[in-house]
Amino acid sequence: MRAKGLGWAPYVLLIPSLVYMAFFFAAPMLQSFGLAFQDRAGDWSTVSVTRMLNDAQFQRALLTTLTLLVLVIPIQFVLAMSMALIINARLKGSGLWLYVFALPLGVSELAAGIIWYSIFTERGWLNSVLTGLGILERPYIFLNPQEPFWLILAVVLAEAWRATAIVMIILVAGLQSIPRDYLEAADVFGATTWQKIRRVILPLLRPSLQTALILRTILAFQVFATVIAIAGRGLNVLAAEAYRWYGDLRDIHVAASYAGLILLLSVMATILYLWLLPTREEQLA
Repeated sequence: MRAKGLGWAPYVLLIPSLVYMAFFFAAPMLQSFGLAFQDRAGDWSTVSVTRMLNDAQFQRALLTTLTLLVLVIPIQFVLAMSMALIINARLKGSGLWLYVFALPLGVSELAAGIIWYSIFTERGWLNSVLTGLGILERPYIFLNPQEPFWLILAVVLAEAWRATAIVMIILVAGLQSIPRDYLEAADVFGATTWQKIRRVILPLLRPSLQTALILRTILAFQVFATVIAIAGRGLNVLAAEAYRWYGDLRDIHVAASYAGLILLLSVMATILYLWLLPTREEQLA
């Protein structure tokens, strides 16, 4: 049914987006799945998928990717929500804080990894401070492949520092769309700050939360340059394994299987968020 009073205009406006999605998303996705289910001779087969599942690095890469996802998403959500609430409070200088919080957006994923590598390396900033204060007698090797805890911690900190601003901007936009009448009414009834956040802000912020979580989860599944810059081959993630099979082992079919798995996990996470955080319109549908 056409939108009342608008005719075909909404559908015409969607055409450029649909064309873009078809050429730059749907077509490569279908090609990737096609490569994943072919062997090197070009015949249809599941040998590439089987080779991926039996790869010695597969389970480790999948576990590391999911571990980063579980650690990064909550940390970023709490930080981004705190930043957004500070900006939305319209305190003096809140505009400046918006620019300060958004500064890491100008840093690429690889550059962020190099920055945090320089912090955690043996002669980096962290060791200099700890030895200068007398806490350590000699520099400690944090980025040791034999101790994955520090490698994962460094990647989590780098990702939280670099990409929290993406979530923050989405939440700020959502907070500014909430009518202030709701918050004023909560003040009249004596609601505390936590009660306003839980009972008023979060329910009305669901569309923005949904968008932010979906976007950040997809990006978390694709994390690559930060891991390579900080941990090298000492930490395996799915995207790095896809690159290894494509660049080092020259097997585009297994690489496509890894890419297809990342896409499948992203779609599953999106469906989960849509189910757990339905908007008011979706609840009434």
